Amino acid sequence: MIRAVCDMEVAGKRLVVRADLNVPMADGRVSDATRITRFAEGMRPLLAKGAALVVLSHFGRPKGRVVAGASLRHIRDALSCALQCPVRFAEHEAAADEARNLGPGQVLLVENLRFDPGEETNDEGFARHLAELGDLYVNDAFSCAHRAHASTEALARLLPAAAGPLMMEELTALQTALEAPTRPSVAIVGGAKVSTKIAVLKNLVQKLDHVIVGGGMANTFLFAQGAPMGKSLHEADQIRTVAEIIALAEKAGCAIHLPVDVVVARAFRAGAEAQTLPANACPEDAMILDAGPDAVADFTRVLEGARTILWNGPLGAFEIAPFDAATVALARVAAELTRGGTVVSVAGGGDTVAALNAAGVADRFTYVSSAGGAFLEWLEGRTLPGVAALLQDEKV
Repeated sequence: MIRAVCDMEVAGKRLVVRADLNVPMADGRVSDATRITRFAEGMRPLLAKGAALVVLSHFGRPKGRVVAGASLRHIRDALSCALQCPVRFAEHEAAADEARNLGPGQVLLVENLRFDPGEETNDEGFARHLAELGDLYVNDAFSCAHRAHASTEALARLLPAAAGPLMMEELTALQTALEAPTRPSVAIVGGAKVSTKIAVLKNLVQKLDHVIVGGGMANTFLFAQGAPMGKSLHEADQIRTVAEIIALAEKAGCAIHLPVDVVVARAFRAGAEAQTLPANACPEDAMILDAGPDAVADFTRVLEGARTILWNGPLGAFEIAPFDAATVALARVAAELTRGGTVVSVAGGGDTVAALNAAGVADRFTYVSSAGGAFLEWLEGRTLPGVAALLQDEKV
């Protein structure tokens, strides 16, 4: 069982908190502070209870060496603003002394973990150095939980460990959507290639009731059924994989839904002339770039009968209109069903978040994960090292 730090007595304790503060920068300033803001919202109540925070994070990819542009000094002011209190800063060498001087309600931000090569190699020695910084380890960075690094795996074995508010929020949402969904349950899986999501599809069809396949992945499924592809993105070498996925779905009683009609064009550019055709009628000189209106109507009926919706990947080339139509339409359906209280909706993945933002509905889903790789590996059914480490209880 994973303990939540919010349920623990933290007064007078120094919490070594692994955060993900790897935020975008422009002209030396934080250009999007969303991650910092969300992290701070969960930390402020702990500070109010009398805890001291030692905040750890990576920033960029300095590859084990000091890079001035990748210093966490650049986010210190933004973190201080979000936490509504002063934030101290320390290089690795001085961090232990600085941490020992923290009082209740005080915060120390430690320099970029990835300046030390021991972070990414999960070095025990570096982890022991980090363990000297406090009394309790708190992982609040689900987005890094798929990596067995010193600050996500080894450190959790050296101190009593707990999950932070964001970590618990993510785990609860994903378990609700995939491990114990209210049924009927539906997954929408899109994206360019079947080959990048084989494990995801194989896992989902064995756990959920319906899987809607979109994007270039749907093209490969349609090709496997004999549909002409013209110049469409598809993977001709994945026919056997498609057959395996379909067989797993049939055995598990999961229905796979593909587009019955598609939107095709001769060029992939904004405002390109497009036409809607049956899914098996793509011309030789055209490419499939979106699901058609009949497909959207079919998919909508599936969602309207659902109680849980899990979404990863767009249904078409959503970056350019008019090929965003299916993704936007279905996103709004899912959002409306969520608002009506009939479904729990969980979405994740970079393109998915971008698509939901473009549709203007990201804030209307039950939960939207920005975890990226960790979210995808969870969908694959993998054990995430950073999550498994929190289950270690012999230290308590």
